[in-house]
Amino acid sequence: KQHIIIKDFIGEKEVLYVEKRPGMEKVSLFDDLTERDDSSSAEIWETFAGLFGGEKEKEKPKETVPKDETIHVFSLASGHLYERFLKIMMLTVIKNTQSPVKFWLLSNFLSPAFKEFVPQMASKYGFEVELVTYKWPAWLHEQTEKQRIIWGYKILFLDVLFPLNLTRVIYVDADQVVRVDLKELRDINLQGAPYGYTPFCSGSVMNRDTTGFRFWDSGYWKDHLGGRPYHISALYVIDLLTLRERGYADQLRATYDGLSKDPNSLANLDQDLPNYLQHMVPIYSLPQEWLWCETWCTMESKNNAKTIDLCNNPHTKIPKLEAAVKLIPEWNEWDNEIKEFELSLQTQLPQTEQEEEEEEEE
Repeated sequence: KQHIIIKDFIGEKEVLYVEKRPGMEKVSLFDDLTERDDSSSAEIWETFAGLFGGEKEKEKPKETVPKDETIHVFSLASGHLYERFLKIMMLTVIKNTQSPVKFWLLSNFLSPAFKEFVPQMASKYGFEVELVTYKWPAWLHEQTEKQRIIWGYKILFLDVLFPLNLTRVIYVDADQVVRVDLKELRDINLQGAPYGYTPFCSGSVMNRDTTGFRFWDSGYWKDHLGGRPYHISALYVIDLLTLRERGYADQLRATYDGLSKDPNSLANLDQDLPNYLQHMVPIYSLPQEWLWCETWCTMESKNNAKTIDLCNNPHTKIPKLEAAVKLIPEWNEWDNEIKEFELSLQTQLPQTEQEEEEEEEE
């Protein structure tokens, strides 16, 4: 036996090899996910011990059932327009989800005004919110364009952004509206995959006007996918335990680090990376109705949509705000509700300051 002490994560990389004892060749190096107590930090260390010889044989991937009734939603935004979209997305989640909701918002790109506003919105509508941040690791190839940095944060650090006791998180794009209770998505059976994405509309629900823009249906992507669908990254549910314990997050980062150094690779970073890695990091394909987008789906299929994404349309090039009003009948109502709430906060502020001054005089 050799004892290894980890003092820090700075220095030369060392590859540690694991050798299984005779008779243990078919035993998994990982603990069974379903038999862990998520609230116990001691289990985390037992997992590390299990890496060097477990005792349980893994037959089939089993589901990690969230014990927390709270629906955890992750999102991010940058700029006034997308913060406006984000407020409406959050409103639609709250209006349609019966369970308690907690939003986890990446603070790196949010404006000070939004950071000041969102706790007040949480108080009014009865949800929790927490701002999270993570410094891009020095050892990981860094992006220079802001949009690509944002895409990186959507997919590369899911295992470290959230507390260890969280089992499932749902990512929802800021420019999306939710029309159903997200508990249905949170509890969906991912069949052992670390996350579930919706494939781009195909077959009878495919928008024929944008066929020429479907790059994954021909050439390199068609060959690489080998019959697997290409998924859209605007909405996905993440099984954090599976992602962490199977080492899938490390595989995502390692593959990204290798591919991203080529400027012609990973054009849509947050979307291309998980789709590219499907043969190593499996994706559970959500039913088509979980995400509808005018660019790729027929108008007739919108009636069954559980979420509507305001994705860019390279065919019509319609601005997103214009598309929102056109495609979502309730959009103006929701937008006005948020504006009225913001206005009420502005009118309350001078009164609060005046009351404080009167208290000081007394």
